[in-house]
Amino acid sequence: MATKAVIATAFGGPEVLSVIDMPVRQPHPGEVLIEVRAAGMNPVDYKQFSGLMGRNPDSLPIHPGREAAGVVTAVGEGAEGPAGVIGVGDEVVAFRIAGGYAGEVVVPASAVVPKPATLSFEQASGMMLTGTTAVHGLAVIRVGAGDTVLIHGAAGGVGLMAVQLAADAGARVIGTASEGSHALLREFGAEPVAYGPGLEERVRALAHGGVDAAFDTVGGDEALDTSLAVVPDRDRIVTALASPRAFAAGIKVIGGAPGADPGTEIRDEARLELVRLADQGKLRVVVAAAYPLAEAAAATRALATGHTHGKIVLIP
Repeated sequence: MATKAVIATAFGGPEVLSVIDMPVRQPHPGEVLIEVRAAGMNPVDYKQFSGLMGRNPDSLPIHPGREAAGVVTAVGEGAEGPAGVIGVGDEVVAFRIAGGYAGEVVVPASAVVPKPATLSFEQASGMMLTGTTAVHGLAVIRVGAGDTVLIHGAAGGVGLMAVQLAADAGARVIGTASEGSHALLREFGAEPVAYGPGLEERVRALAHGGVDAAFDTVGGDEALDTSLAVVPDRDRIVTALASPRAFAAGIKVIGGAPGADPGTEIRDEARLELVRLADQGKLRVVVAAAYPLAEAAAATRALATGHTHGKIVLIP
């Protein structure tokens, strides 16, 4: 039995990706086989095969795809996930996996949670990396009811999740985005503000009572400068993009970069909470575009622009 899968046979740009026929094995104890209906794409995928995270030839070929949604078609002995026993036919989301860019994939049962009934497979495939990052970021800056929080890059994958989670927690949300995304942000409960020159002044004009916390999902000097200017307590500024300047400024840095807080435990615990919120209709996932598996390189180019509103997904 074989499946179509995307692999990177060398380090480089999207051109190193190819679609191959890959053998599919049966799951071992504690594993499940998933027929992938959609795979979520994330910047970390192309950073890995681009060589930005190292160029160890022993890691080739690389099997990208850290999250996917689909249907369980086989289970190994003792296959139990965070929500309990997993069975054939279950609709699921798998996160922190390898090789999600495929028609079928074997994953650890510990990486599998139920797919929210309220979300399509395309939406569900893009909810976990962004969602757990958003939960982690908001937790470390202690966003809660009555806070005013500034979210940079509010129309991106992590940004849209953070907007919804902060609003659900009772916070007032100000989100930076291009003009074309302002209507979407209002729909999600945020007050939009255009980024670019004069951002600090525009934020201050909106937040007469001041800004309590800031979450940078995009990186760059503008987000950092504005956050440092409008948030009095540096302990309540977080960025998901590590940089020497962010560390030097003494703000919170989260993610997989050296020296950043990986937040493994809080991210693991967030998975079932995200499913619960989605099932309650409190969490939506915006799919910016869906590409067939064969067009993984084109999808990667679109993802790398950083200008998409929501998630890009692959459909086997």
